[in-house]
Amino acid sequence: MPYHVDRRDFMKLAGIGGAVFASGLGLPKAAGAAVQQDFFFVQLSDTHWGFAGAPNPEAANTLKRAVAAANALARQPDFIVFTGDLTHTTDDAQERRRRMAEFRDIVSALKVKDVRYIPGEHDASLDRGAAYQEFFGKPNYTFDHKGIHFIALDNVSDPGALIGESQLAWLSADLAQLKRDQPIVVLTHRPLFDLQPDWDWATRDGAKAVELLTPFANVTVFYGHIHQEHHHMTGRIPHHAATSLIFPLPAPGSQPKRAPLAWDPAAPFKGLGFREVAARTSGPALGIEELPLNKG
Repeated sequence: MPYHVDRRDFMKLAGIGGAVFASGLGLPKAAGAAVQQDFFFVQLSDTHWGFAGAPNPEAANTLKRAVAAANALARQPDFIVFTGDLTHTTDDAQERRRRMAEFRDIVSALKVKDVRYIPGEHDASLDRGAAYQEFFGKPNYTFDHKGIHFIALDNVSDPGALIGESQLAWLSADLAQLKRDQPIVVLTHRPLFDLQPDWDWATRDGAKAVELLTPFANVTVFYGHIHQEHHHMTGRIPHHAATSLIFPLPAPGSQPKRAPLAWDPAAPFKGLGFREVAARTSGPALGIEELPLNKG
């Protein structure tokens, strides 16, 4: 029987509710298939642990607020995923590892112990993911959960913003094992399409990944990187960007240069937040709820 998530206590922490809409990821019940179950997961992105500056004078607290908010959910998610830029970039390899250790220690307070990670360019592009992999393991992988096939793609360890031919071959081999109606969720950091290439909001060979995914009927992509909610379709594949936990960025192309939006003391944490994604057997779609990290 589908469950109901009681968010009353959560909303006291996270502020009034966010936008709710559906994404086309059906969960077909084929004859003889295992019974599907409703579930939900939480996506957090772009925590940039180690950042300090005017765009967020509360930078030392926002990740801890998000951990507290997730822990306050009356029903815990099946898992939590961080879609990149766990830490803020630094040229100092020792400092990079120190920030990753601190990030790991903070998120260890999550009640949910099934926590998944993918890197962002701040974590991985300077050393091709070497430090990241010491702390968090492989940057690309797959897993299956209650009827959905999840694919984590790494489009940041290559400093040229590439997935790369070897990883594309790995993706192709993985997809070759799936039926065309298999529900698939792709998790990545950069957008797989050309959102704003001059702002580094693109993956140079992302179209090749989209081409491999296009024959499948039920695909949804969740990503980070652009520090704002954004929704886009490539053919029948929806792509959903997550807000950041450190500072918002302007809408694509809305100003000459990409720069953090100014901190507003009257509305601290405005534009920051995360999302819940609910997979339902009783309907044809994923339910997505955007949850602001408002001061409350």
